[in-house]
Amino acid sequence: MGIESALDQLHARAAASTGFRVLTAISRGLLAVGFFSTGKIKVLGEPFTTLSPETAIGHFFDAMHRTGPYYRFIGAGQLLAALLLLVPATATLGALVYFPIILNIFIITVALHFQGTPFVTGLMLLASFYLLCWDYPRFKSVLFESPAPLPARPPVSWALTLTVALGAQGAMGTLGGIAAGRIPWDVTLLVIAAALPLVRWSLRRRRTQPA
Repeated sequence: MGIESALDQLHARAAASTGFRVLTAISRGLLAVGFFSTGKIKVLGEPFTTLSPETAIGHFFDAMHRTGPYYRFIGAGQLLAALLLLVPATATLGALVYFPIILNIFIITVALHFQGTPFVTGLMLLASFYLLCWDYPRFKSVLFESPAPLPARPPVSWALTLTVALGAQGAMGTLGGIAAGRIPWDVTLLVIAAALPLVRWSLRRRRTQPA
């Protein structure tokens, strides 16, 4: 069996699995949230950390913050990747934009000896690479000359991706607000995330009911 046939069969099994489709939807949602929060800070021109410039990590981020337009450019790239991941038609492009950014971030966290952060960025890097593998059919023509066509695969749930993204963002914002002694507007995101599955279930039930 050749490499192309082996990869085709492996991907076909994964694409046919409900578990992998759910994993793909969850990965897209969580990765989008991971870049949305940090990207927003940079685009607004706010400092990324409160660490003193006397430390290696603080000095690095202080220098990056002082670059101004470049600092905002990085944030804009993160926001772009996050938004692209949330839209089914652009999710592949989002994975392509996301991967080099998170790879760079992972290397930075390792090089500067962040405590615990390389584990988180490493998982994000792994999830980003997984999304590229999930879209293997779109890259197949780059890997192989005259590649054999692949069968159509079931779609990934956009509703689940959006629910995960809203839920994760809402939970992060709510916990942060409670820690600061206030109730943030992010609570509404949690309510929306909880309501989406109910709305989807209701619509499906109406479609299946006889007229």
